[in-house]
Amino acid sequence: MRRSYLVLFGSLLIVAPPALSQLATSQYNNQRTGANLAETKLTPANVNSRDFGKLFSLKVDGDVYAQPLVVPRLEIPGQGKHDVVFVATEHDSVYAFDADKKAPPLWRVSFLDAAKAVAAIPAQHLRCPFINPEVGITSTPVIDLEQRTLFVLARTMEQASDPQSKYVQRLHALDVTTGKERPGSPVEIKAAVTAEDRAHKPHEIVFDPLVENPRAALLLVNGTVYLTWASSCDVGDYHGWVMAYDARSLQQKAVFITSPNGKEGGIWQSDAGPAADSSGNVYVVTGNGDFDESAGNYGDSMLKLALDRDKLLVRDYFTPHDQAMLSSKDLDLGSGGPVLLPDRNGPHPHLAVTGGKDGNLFLIDRDHMGKFHAGMDEVIQTVKLKGRLHAASAYWNRHVYVFGDGDVLHDLKLTGGKLSREHHASGAPTDPGATPTVSANGDRDGIVWTISTRTWEVFPERLAVLHAYDAADVARELYNSSENPDRDQAGISVRFTIPSVVAGRVYVAARSEVDVYGLLH
Repeated sequence: MRRSYLVLFGSLLIVAPPALSQLATSQYNNQRTGANLAETKLTPANVNSRDFGKLFSLKVDGDVYAQPLVVPRLEIPGQGKHDVVFVATEHDSVYAFDADKKAPPLWRVSFLDAAKAVAAIPAQHLRCPFINPEVGITSTPVIDLEQRTLFVLARTMEQASDPQSKYVQRLHALDVTTGKERPGSPVEIKAAVTAEDRAHKPHEIVFDPLVENPRAALLLVNGTVYLTWASSCDVGDYHGWVMAYDARSLQQKAVFITSPNGKEGGIWQSDAGPAADSSGNVYVVTGNGDFDESAGNYGDSMLKLALDRDKLLVRDYFTPHDQAMLSSKDLDLGSGGPVLLPDRNGPHPHLAVTGGKDGNLFLIDRDHMGKFHAGMDEVIQTVKLKGRLHAASAYWNRHVYVFGDGDVLHDLKLTGGKLSREHHASGAPTDPGATPTVSANGDRDGIVWTISTRTWEVFPERLAVLHAYDAADVARELYNSSENPDRDQAGISVRFTIPSVVAGRVYVAARSEVDVYGLLH
């Protein structure tokens, strides 16, 4: 039974309708809390190896790094109404499947064309083995529910039989009911930024579609789609880029570069998404690179960006005091993604958390982020974790869940504006950590879900393992898919995948498949 909630606005009390269980953007919302608060079917009482397990697998034509998205009650022309799960692959395909059963796709589109020699990019062309054997769609797409449009960023190699291959990135806008391109779609990603070097001489930086690698999820806010880039394995002369596109016309609105007078500063975020607050400010976290605020270089920084007409401006930022050391030792701050916590009472009503490879988790005041200060960090709190963070956190019911590399899942409780250690998962540390998902029915029946994956894609293949923990006490593991491997075994893992939990189903992305879990009876 789904519940309605009483919501107080000023002196007016209204009854808010119950939310649909859906997933239209990475980590459920633009704050990137990773929490589905409308899950009424899965509870700590029924998620166990007796009642819960693998139901079926959806086979696709390439590896799935993007988080599967789910929209309920879609009317598919000629096929009726369906709950639909959308899957994007590294073979440059997008699938729409019925979310509740094993069946052929409702529709499928491919951005490849053998007749015109358009192919996904072979990993060796990128000189980076971490996504292999081919690279096509990596970033989690985003869905405009009002306009019924799915936005996806795809990479292709054109004139693939020619030694002078052309590498292209395009933003596609697809009708979610048919997969057909919207008018004006797709658009090729192109950009150039003019900057001044230290001698005040102008120079132009041109976006390189081969070098610049998009991993962080797409963001849709206030009618604008935001795209971000880093690199593949630190290969080439790369920068961090942020681009804004109009969601209706697909016209480019603004371009921002994190290192206009330096290098690097890529936006990886372990495939998690840029965040946005209620005012439309966009938050990204950068990796290693040059830092010099006066030169506009923001390596190892959390940035608060605002769209002002045709420009993206840095409104505020935080950079750790030891940024130079972090960059020199490859301890990116940007290996973790930003999470914006719900507004609260007190002197710091707007908080965010993020962390990086040095194992520090920062609690930051979004109104006064702290900027850079040699010798100290002007943040609300720094929590030292055992493992490096190659993941974003999740937030639910005044708790932050974080899972570092070579560590276990931790539960940090937010009390009085500070984080305190509450519980941690039992058992041996797990490599490489994960971005958790929380499913809950409002403020009850919380479950924390994670996917164990292999360390690096170049290491021997290993199977993904789905884990479920009681959110009230993560020391209590409810379920994992290796308990009954004959029935529940998942596919071969890919790194940084985030579980999707919607309407009693759990979707696990893997090599050439998505495994679907749920109640067995």
